[in-house]
Amino acid sequence: MSRVIHVFRQPERFVAGTVGEPGDRSFYLQAIQDARTISVLLEKQQVSVLADRISALLQEVARRFGSDLPEEAEGTDLDPLAVPLEEEFRVGTMGLGWDADSRSIVVELLAVTEEEIDESVVLDDTEEGPDALRVFLTPTQAKAFADRAERVVSAGRPPCPLCAAPLDSGGHVCARLNGYRERSPVGD
Repeated sequence: MSRVIHVFRQPERFVAGTVGEPGDRSFYLQAIQDARTISVLLEKQQVSVLADRISALLQEVARRFGSDLPEEAEGTDLDPLAVPLEEEFRVGTMGLGWDADSRSIVVELLAVTEEEIDESVVLDDTEEGPDALRVFLTPTQAKAFADRAERVVSAGRPPCPLCAAPLDSGGHVCARLNGYRERSPVGD
């Protein structure tokens, strides 16, 4: 079966968002262009890594090509994910690149597959391989994505001040207290 590559060359929106309560959230990336919406499911760590790598790529592009690095994203998108939220696929492999012709950052998200993925299918239009979402972002859009993604990731449960593990609403058994007593989220 040939793969499906969803391409968004001029997305109106490309954002990270969540569904659920902190501690039980599902993370999504969503691309929207011309009334077409694609949502993909991924892990919190993947969102965090993608935001970090986009920020690093923006700095590298500015350094190598002398282009201006957007200081601030123009009005970070804080709107919720578009509904209905229908997962196209779960993300396994992520690719990131710079397209000098369009002066865009290219984000490619590949579906999880049980087969070994050949690196050559990332950012390529080959007929074989997992389904993919490919999004072209201007540096300003990329900066806005990274800013929002960092906010989404950090909006989870607050960390325990002793062990840094996430605090549930009912507290947790803190490793720094040797599990002797439960630590409440408001302090002792």
